[in-house]
Amino acid sequence: MYIAVDFDGTCVDHRYPEIGKVVPMAIETLKEFMKNGDELFLNTMRSGVELMEAVNWLYDRGVVLSGINENPNQKEWTDSPKVYGHIYIDDAAFGCPLIRPEGFKRPCVDWQKVYNQFFGLKSSQEKAMEK
Repeated sequence: MYIAVDFDGTCVDHRYPEIGKVVPMAIETLKEFMKNGDELFLNTMRSGVELMEAVNWLYDRGVVLSGINENPNQKEWTDSPKVYGHIYIDDAAFGCPLIRPEGFKRPCVDWQKVYNQFFGLKSSQEKAMEK
């Protein structure tokens, strides 16, 4: 799958132009997508120095991107600037599960729910509710 991933509010807390604290389970889930053979495309409003800081931040944590604000694979069939993805993970996306960890400026992606949905794992709370 092609997965377009936002940065601020999705991978890290909203602290632009700085890089906020990592959102819980973001890196683990992105790495699981990579292990699954999925391609990750950064889809962010960041540009210039701030964009490169975000790219390096992900790279330093072992997240390999197949594209930065573009999906090079789509150039064969469209000139559209929209990043083509099968899935878009973004704190601003309708229906995206959100949490607000203590100390975070705004709500961010609930990666535990994203992980569970894609990889079929249930949280301890969900398991307890089944009993």
